[in-house]
Amino acid sequence: MAREAGVSHVTVSRVLNNHPSVRPETRARVEAAIEKLGYRRNSVARALKSRRSSTIGVVLAGTELYELPRILRGVQTAAQRAGYWVNLASWQGGTTVDLTETLQRLTDQAVEAVAVIADRPMAVDALTGVVTGVPMTVIMSGNVPNPDLGFVELDQELGARLAVRHLTGLGHRHIVHLTGSLRTFDARARVEGWRAGMRETPGARGELLEGDFTGNSGYRLAHYLVTREGHERPTAIFAGNDQMAMGVLAAFAELGVKVPGDVSLVGFDDIAGAAYLVPALTTVRQDFVTLGARSIEQLLRMMQGEPASSERIAPELIVRRSTAPPRPSA
Repeated sequence: MAREAGVSHVTVSRVLNNHPSVRPETRARVEAAIEKLGYRRNSVARALKSRRSSTIGVVLAGTELYELPRILRGVQTAAQRAGYWVNLASWQGGTTVDLTETLQRLTDQAVEAVAVIADRPMAVDALTGVVTGVPMTVIMSGNVPNPDLGFVELDQELGARLAVRHLTGLGHRHIVHLTGSLRTFDARARVEGWRAGMRETPGARGELLEGDFTGNSGYRLAHYLVTREGHERPTAIFAGNDQMAMGVLAAFAELGVKVPGDVSLVGFDDIAGAAYLVPALTTVRQDFVTLGARSIEQLLRMMQGEPASSERIAPELIVRRSTAPPRPSA
């Protein structure tokens, strides 16, 4: 390239690094040579030499990360705003050694920090003794028993309490919770919130039925609630997420159960389209984009020398038309 431009290798290096001492006409010749020869910088080699890659690694540690696109949008936007690229890797369970190898591959590429998006305790257990040599934070995990790791999560337990308080405030006392997969942090935290909310109200009663966060499980469990013999129908249902709530609505429509006339229904997540269901779904809104962005902001602080910290983001109850006071005879 230096020969093509008629300059020294030092001058080419100065142009590539945008050094101000290069004359405009010389810079133009070098840039023309770069374009002609199709030169591309070896960013990996430069990163390994300087230990600065302007890249943050993100590990997807789970198979039930339903809101992953919105989380990644927040991660990507915050990282780019700070001048960083994102490098993705995946760990779908296995041993601590497997996870350590995944993290090592990222650090071998000179990433400057790592965010792990985890959906279940197995991932956090594997992180307990991990040492990466770069700042690391965990997203959606609950507390991690490793003081060197930060964590950022949505306060799912609070969200569930808000849902139950809304229903008990309307007068409901018989509230069934259709859970998501209890292997996940999300489902377990929402169960704890449901239990806490029920304890707050004298006379409140209910039961847990486990689903798997899919519309099919909501549909199946709603059929079971209505058709089983010897059990009183609940006046309200708190679904593990909006997809399960959609399954409940479909089952109730087939069975002639009116929402909210016969049974009130609350979902969780406020997915796109929840406001346009019939009836419009009361749900708990979680800001997944902010979750992703806050994880990067925490990593940036840790990269500046601040200690690891924890942060919970409060959700918001969105009241629509799927909830109402129970019938007087209920």
